[in-house]
Amino acid sequence: MSVWRDTRGMTERPLRATVSQRGVVFAPNDDVLLVRRRTDGGWELPGGRLDRDEDARAGVRREIVEETGLDPDLGHPVHAVSWLNDAEDGRFAVYYHCRTEDRSVSLSHEHTEFEWRSPAAAHDRLSDTQGRAVANAVAADDTLDVGELGLSAPQV
Repeated sequence: MSVWRDTRGMTERPLRATVSQRGVVFAPNDDVLLVRRRTDGGWELPGGRLDRDEDARAGVRREIVEETGLDPDLGHPVHAVSWLNDAEDGRFAVYYHCRTEDRSVSLSHEHTEFEWRSPAAAHDRLSDTQGRAVANAVAADDTLDVGELGLSAPQV
């Protein structure tokens, strides 16, 4: 017995990628947490790589706790993107909406400083991809208005 498969649109070269997960962590006043990388001084959302055989939600929580000492309420993914880095290595990132009542951050050795910034200021300080994650997280939050923050509507 043969099974017919429609292969139109299938890629000949699937992406093989390292998976990163990050949190758009909102404080009670709706500021967003940013952390500064020790390696190059760039600003980013807290998070990191998913370990082999690790549950995705457990992995993003672990990374945020390790990097910031915060254990936020983890919401739904708000953005995902794939790309090839300069070395042609595959990367896949997922960004989650998070909330915390605690603003006391305890940085890991991977970062040199942190800032709580308004969503618009966080959006402007981050890379385009991470800025998009902030805009999507704002749009997904019933208590926030993406228009009031001067951010564009989310990309799906």
